[in-house]
Amino acid sequence: MRICPRKAISFVGSHIYLNRKLCDVCAACSKQCPMNAMIMVGNETSVEELVREIEKDQVFYEQSEGGITISGGEPLLQLDFLDGLLEMCRERGIHTAVDTCGYASQESFNRIRDKVGLFLYDLKLMDQTSHLKYTGVSNRTVIENFRFLAREGSEIWVRYPVVPGINDDEVNVVGIAELMFSEGVKQINLLPYHKSGIEKYRNLNRRYMLGKIETPSDEKMNEIKKKLEAYGLAVKIGG
Repeated sequence: MRICPRKAISFVGSHIYLNRKLCDVCAACSKQCPMNAMIMVGNETSVEELVREIEKDQVFYEQSEGGITISGGEPLLQLDFLDGLLEMCRERGIHTAVDTCGYASQESFNRIRDKVGLFLYDLKLMDQTSHLKYTGVSNRTVIENFRFLAREGSEIWVRYPVVPGINDDEVNVVGIAELMFSEGVKQINLLPYHKSGIEKYRNLNRRYMLGKIETPSDEKMNEIKKKLEAYGLAVKIGG
């Protein structure tokens, strides 16, 4: 357990502490820990190795007319890997969906769009100031990429995470509806806010900022659903 090249691990009595600023995820601590107090989650792989795993379920894709969904994190942050995976899946007739927040260069989307069967596209906030406040970036790139994919004929399903007090107001709902309507995108899934991420934040020793927010009521979700349906959109709660 004391083998750590960057000395990110320290000991005080019987307690073990990890300095995340020094940690470069080399996994030396997890390999040496006899009590499994430190573990690595996930592993590195190549496109070819991953495709071999995917192919094991190909019979199920054929029977269900389904395929694979590539999510993250943000898949487009690993563009070369994503592009290679999409290409190999296309060669094998495996349908692909890419779950994205839309915050990437248009060149990145243009590189992969012809290989993607379906984009699951997050739309959170239409107001630029609010989007910057809650996500840390402007929504301009997100909206521009959405319009680009729609006008290039990509299949898009919008995913709208509904967070009470942040993006569930009528102005935001109408803004999302009008954007979708203007681009001819019909399918939207409403995703009620939940607290399943709290434990992940705790494990990473990070502060969870939305701990006091509760899951939206069924009444509120159905209210938003009706407002979106008034624009001719196909709305599903969940999924």
